[in-house]
Amino acid sequence: MSLRDRLTEDLKTAMKARDQLRMDVIRMIKAAVLNKEVEVKKDLDDAEMSRIMTTMIKQRKESVEQYEKGNRAELAAKERLEISIIESYLPKALSSQELSGIVDAVIRETGAGSLKDMGGVMKAVMTRLAGQPVDGKQVSDLVRSRLH
Repeated sequence: MSLRDRLTEDLKTAMKARDQLRMDVIRMIKAAVLNKEVEVKKDLDDAEMSRIMTTMIKQRKESVEQYEKGNRAELAAKERLEISIIESYLPKALSSQELSGIVDAVIRETGAGSLKDMGGVMKAVMTRLAGQPVDGKQVSDLVRSRLH
């Protein structure tokens, strides 16, 4: 079942169960996907939809941080629930060992030896991880530590 079909089915289920938060989150995902499809004038595949959801998670994590700074625990908790719902539609995140292995393999393949090569390594790693829920900053820190 494609990600799009799964979202539609889960929206129906949430409506029947009167699960307002899940309905709202699924509708937000569908709206973000539709906006991107209108922007690029084509249907998105699952990997592109996953990238959009990864961005949505990143935005919510930033919101949680801001809400916690502003002592708004109830809003931070709601954002965390939204994150967990969005994450349920993404493939399982890579472990740090798997991520390290990919970074090491790309460095070997590209022959990178210094920080000057970081851009090329980052591009190759992120291409290889397309569709995976991965934090770009984590990858960047890992590449930087390997390329001293």
